[in-house]
Amino acid sequence: MISLVAKVTVRGRHHLPKKGPFIIAINHFNLVDPPFVVYAVRRPINFLAASDQVVDWYNYWAIWLYGFIPTNRTQLGPSTIKTAKRVLKEKDILGIFPEGSSLSNELRPAKDGVVYLSATMRVPIVPVSVMGLSKNIWENILKGVRPKVRVNIGKSFGPYSLPKDRSKKASALKKIGHKVMCRIAALLPDECHGAYWGDPSIEIYRNKNRL
Repeated sequence: MISLVAKVTVRGRHHLPKKGPFIIAINHFNLVDPPFVVYAVRRPINFLAASDQVVDWYNYWAIWLYGFIPTNRTQLGPSTIKTAKRVLKEKDILGIFPEGSSLSNELRPAKDGVVYLSATMRVPIVPVSVMGLSKNIWENILKGVRPKVRVNIGKSFGPYSLPKDRSKKASALKKIGHKVMCRIAALLPDECHGAYWGDPSIEIYRNKNRL
């Protein structure tokens, strides 16, 4: 279905672990990002998504086809954590949008969820970027214009260890979350780096990915 509505280019499939469990961390510039990630990865993915996200009727197909684990966009609730951990215990793939929403075409600071789950469950993180999906994607498709979508997959990393001290843990979550977003930024053009613009680690990660 995806190939019918868009021209998709995927780079970096060789970076994917051969088997789960692992977490995919994705930038979130458009509500219909998930199907394109599944298309690129070629495996089932369980996505965490904000339960209060307003979804237009013409985007419901993405939820209907791929489903999602509802979560509070400000913090992970106990039931969400339990479900996410079960996914990883079953050696499946968990998809997370660290920013928590899809409001712009620039990266925003990450929430703590992706780092917390990776550290707690001792699973690696795979950074993924999706580019080329405009807000008026369906208007273009109806005009016969198939968008050119690019999905880049970076090298996996982690898991990291978190300190037991609460204050130190909070600081570590932020620092590691920054690293996660810089690894995603390394898969995107400079103009999309947003909060991570100019971070020197981005170029280092780009060289490691060799895409």
